[in-house]
Amino acid sequence: MTTTVRTRVAIVGAGPAGLLLSHLLDQAGIDSVVIDRRSRDEIESTIRAGILEQGTVELLDTIGEASRARTVGHRHDGIELRVEGEGHRIDFAETVGRAVWLYPQHEVLKDLIAARLAAGQDLRFGVTAEGIDDADRPRVIARDAEGNPFEIEAEFVVGSDGSRSVARATVTGSSTGGYFREYPFAWFGILCEAPPSSAELIYSTSPEGFALVSQRSDTVQRMYFQCDPDTDTTAYSEEQLWDELQKRVPGTTLKKGRIFQRDVLRFRSFVAHELRRGRVALVGDAAHTVPPTGAKGMNLAIADVRLLAAALGALLIDGDERLLDAYPETASRRIWKAQHFSWWMTSLLHVAPDATDFDRRRRLGELRTVVESEHGRAFLAEAYCGWPFDA
Repeated sequence: MTTTVRTRVAIVGAGPAGLLLSHLLDQAGIDSVVIDRRSRDEIESTIRAGILEQGTVELLDTIGEASRARTVGHRHDGIELRVEGEGHRIDFAETVGRAVWLYPQHEVLKDLIAARLAAGQDLRFGVTAEGIDDADRPRVIARDAEGNPFEIEAEFVVGSDGSRSVARATVTGSSTGGYFREYPFAWFGILCEAPPSSAELIYSTSPEGFALVSQRSDTVQRMYFQCDPDTDTTAYSEEQLWDELQKRVPGTTLKKGRIFQRDVLRFRSFVAHELRRGRVALVGDAAHTVPPTGAKGMNLAIADVRLLAAALGALLIDGDERLLDAYPETASRRIWKAQHFSWWMTSLLHVAPDATDFDRRRRLGELRTVVESEHGRAFLAEAYCGWPFDA
């Protein structure tokens, strides 16, 4: 027998977008049910990167003391672009008067889950969405953790269920319905037990290839280097990994430690053809994905949520559909700006496998144009720190 739950908004996916949306709706007096196929432990223990724009941190502040972004996260007022061993700091505070916070996504999720459960949120783990009936009063067709049929009847459904979204097919007509680009390179990433090698992130491009020196905490570092997308993570010994990273970051002696995780992160860009159909809308990775170079992924999802929360408030409280009708176009403006910046940063810092000598020298010319120009540094700083929410 199928169990039916009724609510005003059904949210498929308990990632940052879905959880923050439920919080903003709750603030407006709108109840919701949030489901996710994963367990709480899986969500909170999957280590993922996290550079938070200032606007994202300010929105997370609204969940109160549960948000640890400012207290546990690390404020960064700049990044360094290392060009063939020469460092160039992009000063965010001086250039655009803003900052970013280094705070991993899984920590954001811990904060949001704790805050939502404390507020009495109907949050259900281990529930697998199988489809959405997009009628005037849409329904999410699902199975609970024991495999029993389960459905949520709502006034509106939001798909925040990631890049393998079930909701996307309802909105676009296909799970792959969108604009897509795949890049000819990837990042080989490591997590290691070591203190930070640098106070701020280093984006380094050298004749040996690209590398990124980042951090996760005072005792854990995250580093990447450009590789072939089909690279086997077991192909390198630990010593070879350190050698590969070190030669790509000339001028900084990396602090080494035990490598306890390694992975290959493919680069893809995607934007769904449609962001809304009737009473179903998409946010976050269900709507778009970006390469990690520009640190836009989670921030772009949060920007979607801010817009959609306001639109749903107008619809469900005042019966006003104008913000909802405008949501796809309004959200798309920021999405495509972020897509451009992510593509630009990726192209600027990486050497394509088929690059000619001309391509390599032209790219270095562009890098120097950016770091040696006040306007170039300002463009990078503004986009990296995030545009104002009304831009």
